Amino acid sequence: MQDREAIASENSTPTGLPTGDGNHERPWASKFLIYSEYFGLSGRPFSLLPDPNFLFWSAIHTRAYAMLEYGLASFAPITVITGEIGAGKTTLIRHLLRAAAPDLCIGLISNAHGERGQLLHWISSSLNQAADRWMPYVQCFSQFEAFLHSEQAAGRHVVLIFDEAQNLSARMLEELRCLSNLNSEQDELLQIILVGQPELNEIIGRPGMRQFAQRVSAQFHLSGMPMEAVGKYIAHRLKVAGADREIFSPAACDLVFATSRGLPRVINQICDYALVYAFADDRREVDLELISQLIKDRKFSH
Repeated sequence: MQDREAIASENSTPTGLPTGDGNHERPWASKFLIYSEYFGLSGRPFSLLPDPNFLFWSAIHTRAYAMLEYGLASFAPITVITGEIGAGKTTLIRHLLRAAAPDLCIGLISNAHGERGQLLHWISSSLNQAADRWMPYVQCFSQFEAFLHSEQAAGRHVVLIFDEAQNLSARMLEELRCLSNLNSEQDELLQIILVGQPELNEIIGRPGMRQFAQRVSAQFHLSGMPMEAVGKYIAHRLKVAGADREIFSPAACDLVFATSRGLPRVINQICDYALVYAFADDRREVDLELISQLIKDRKFSH
């Protein structure tokens, strides 16, 4: 393993700035952080991107995914998965998309907004179905219903996944409830999965949303991981990135948990900074002292 000075020299100009210009892909961009080679890693283990390759099956994430699978297997009209920001909801959805059975036609809608009627255009777009934005609602609805029946005839059924569903208005949720009524006792044409922040549960719990709530057949709230899982989570991501030894001490992991409340996104932020700090200080281990300093510098609260 090369020392810190040699790696830094290879990845920087004489002034210490990365090479490359703004018009071409930078040579250092594919490697990204110079700490990767320093720690013997093949890449960046704590990226904030929802990468299912790094998915860690904590007990809470296993239960959440089991509820998604249960909703699909039981033909639940509406499944609701909520969780705090950074709890790992989108990563689970990405894994679901990757592992989906071939008889599912899945449309993913992120951050849908607008009023009644516009929602159908978002849905049609997610399913690669052309829909003129000026098309009358009745015609758009008829086209969507015909699509559902054509998919059923082909041996498939349609699943709509709404990420960041807390942004849907009450009117849009009511429209989704009406769409779910296209199912009959004989025909299972459409399933809806709503994934969002805790506010989504508050919206569904309003008195005026009683009919919608009755259509929710599967529901789960994804909370932060417990302390005993956080060290395993950190070790797992490092191992996926190529680590062959322990880099974070147990005490460091415990402080990461206390600061992050077990939320994967916050854990990743802290651990990413921690590897930068350790590289800069020529340390081979991330210990309690380093995490404490990082928390102070970056003003993480816990």
